[in-house]
Amino acid sequence: MLDSAIIEQLKSVFGAIDKKIELVAYKSEDQKQGELEQMLEQIASTSDLIDYVQLEDASAIPRFYLTHDGKENGIRFAGIPGGHEFTSLILAILNSNGKGKLPDEQILTRIKNLKGPIDLKTYISLSCENCPEVVQALNIMSVYNDSFTHEMIDGAFAEDEIQRLKIQGVPSVIAEDKLFSSGKTTLIELLKKLEDQYGKEESAPVNKDLGEFDVVVVGGGPAGASSAIYSARKGLKTVIIAEKMGGQVQDTKGIENLISVPYTEGPQLANQLATHIAEYDIKVLEHRRVQEIRNDNLKILELDSGEFLKTKALIVATGAKWRELGIPGEKEYIGRGVAFCPHCDGPYYKGKDIAVIGGGNSGVEAAIDLAGIVKSVTLFEFMPDLKADEVLVNKLKSLSNVTIISNARTSEVLGDGDKVVALEYEERESGEMKKVELDGVFVQIGLKPNSEFIKDVVEVNRFGEIVVDQKCRTNVKGIYAAGDVTTVPYKQIIIAMGEGAKASLTAFEDQMVSS
Repeated sequence: MLDSAIIEQLKSVFGAIDKKIELVAYKSEDQKQGELEQMLEQIASTSDLIDYVQLEDASAIPRFYLTHDGKENGIRFAGIPGGHEFTSLILAILNSNGKGKLPDEQILTRIKNLKGPIDLKTYISLSCENCPEVVQALNIMSVYNDSFTHEMIDGAFAEDEIQRLKIQGVPSVIAEDKLFSSGKTTLIELLKKLEDQYGKEESAPVNKDLGEFDVVVVGGGPAGASSAIYSARKGLKTVIIAEKMGGQVQDTKGIENLISVPYTEGPQLANQLATHIAEYDIKVLEHRRVQEIRNDNLKILELDSGEFLKTKALIVATGAKWRELGIPGEKEYIGRGVAFCPHCDGPYYKGKDIAVIGGGNSGVEAAIDLAGIVKSVTLFEFMPDLKADEVLVNKLKSLSNVTIISNARTSEVLGDGDKVVALEYEERESGEMKKVELDGVFVQIGLKPNSEFIKDVVEVNRFGEIVVDQKCRTNVKGIYAAGDVTTVPYKQIIIAMGEGAKASLTAFEDQMVSS
């Protein structure tokens, strides 16, 4: 199942572990059981500290769990973690040994302080690119909190459970048979929700003053990475604060317009950015959000972790996120008929009627892809004409199961309490309200700048973009901005990188002038 190159690579990767790991599998009559056994045996062969153990206990589907140093650590897998989830299994082994990429001590302390018992199940699809981040985050929590258990469940092996729980998208995190979280999310968002729902133990006081820096970069995507590297190269004491290193790039598939790199993919580029950052003396504070900024000669940033720090210069490079419709029913039915990732959630709507909202390139591309899976697609566009490239529009119009409704304002997502059943919209020309019965709504209406935390400090335009001059200065002295969060036209990776470099050079220039 695993080729020789992967096995050799795993031998090197697992050379870091120092305590016994057992991959403990149940017996199963499922036809895929042999594939699981072969995978686990091959993984076990790569290290003397990894054993494959076969139980006599039976399971209806392929299922196994991990033990570390003779004890279960709460990590379980139902199904065969191939595809994108193979990395989740490898990281589970490393993280169990305290190896691999882990949150820093402040975040680990919050995880340890979660009140249990907490038992979560995450339903995934092996083709889902957003699922591994959720699985890996919850697996880390299982490792560091003794009252926490988490099981990854491949939905392909659990169709009855999917129907019973009314799951219509992945990843779906279930707690006590209720939907806890659905869709793309981060470790810090999950941790905050768990603290709110289950509570947390009070820990011993820690020093939350992180010190003073020459430059603080907020954002870990291309603009943020570029800003930090250029700042460090100028000898400035630099720190990056980010929810997730790599930012929006992590969700990008093929990248073919990064000059000098004919082809790469988002996760690979994100890893390369992190590797480049690690070459310099740059402090990285991941899994954090800035809650408040106090503007003085030294800017004071307060983080959601309770920590705070001071800086001479602040560079905001927080990028953008998928824009929501903001209509009744949208939030209520996320994961139950409202989706944002056609690639991840499209298979759950096979043979059903769905809508795509948005007539730009992303919306039209989504409609084309979904048309090959679902029964019918109705594409809604607010303007009189579609904004996508002509070649895409022509392809869309050639599909027999696609209907285009333009000059339409979507007004409400309608559901029956469990799932989406219809979409209400207004014909803008006549003002007439209409309704289309359907099973799912995919929202593809562009990006929204991540500027909420600073919009009351610096000037933003009506779209929420931070207004900057040609040198990335905002209207506030000592605060700069770069990339997709700004008014700079053309939201492209290569432009964000250039703007990030420009912002740091300007910050350096201003500090030299004032010193």
